This record gives sequence, C-alpha cells and structure tokens, in this order.
Amino acid sequence: MSADPHAGPDAGTAAGLPHAHVAWVLRTLTALCVATSGAVHLYLWQDGMRNVDIVGPAFLVNGVGGLLLAVLLLMWTAIWPLLGSIGFGLATFGAFVVATSASGLFGVHSRWQGVPEWTSAITEVAAVLLASAAIWRERPGRL
Repeated sequence: MSADPHAGPDAGTAAGLPHAHVAWVLRTLTALCVATSGAVHLYLWQDGMRNVDIVGPAFLVNGVGGLLLAVLLLMWTAIWPLLGSIGFGLATFGAFVVATSASGLFGVHSRWQGVPEWTSAITEVAAVLLASAAIWRERPGRL
C-alpha cells in the first residue's frame, strides 16, 4: 500500500526522504570534501611544500589522512569518521588561518589567494558543516 502523495513528509523524513538517505548524502558530500582537501594538500606537497621543514611533512600527512578519511566515511557507518572529519576540517582550516596571519605557521606565510588555497578552505569548512549535519541526521534525538 502506497502513502498518500498529498499527506506530506513523515516524521522520519526530511523533504520526503528517509533519514538514512539524507544521512548517506551528507556523509558522501563530507567524503568528497575531505578527499578534495587531501588531494589539494598532496598536490601542494608535490609542488614544493615537501621541501619545507615541519609544514611539508604535515601536508603529506594531511593529504593521505584526507583520502583515508574519505574511504572510512563511505565504508564505516560509525560516528567516528564523521567526528574525524570535523577535527580534520577544523585543524586544517585553522592551520591555514594561522599561516595567513602576520606571525605565520612555523615560518610559512600563506595568502588568501589561489585556486588550491580557496579550494581547501571551502572544502574544509564544508566538511565541518556537512559532517555535523550528518551526525545530527544519523542520531536524531541523541544529541
């Protein structure tokens, strides 16, 4: 028996989509964001950051970590990859903000210009927001 199309969304849906579907879309978008940020960091590491003390190795760890986190988000439905995505986004974006400040980050001074910089900044902020929304969606009434 089908539901009445004029009855509106059920209590367990948003815009007519089940919680699980919306949560999966949010999780997938989060994975795309952390993977994109990771890929940008690997590109920048290859493009010269690998020669920079402290920050260079951090770029490599960030790049590999972002890709691994993206896989975990899609393969493991626990809350941990979502929490990891929030931490990843906050830490990576925070490091960039510090690097763009007058004092810089371990001698590195970045600027708010360039496609890699803006791509990373946008995807890191989006990862925090999307992962937070996915947690809220996957755990209704538990937060």
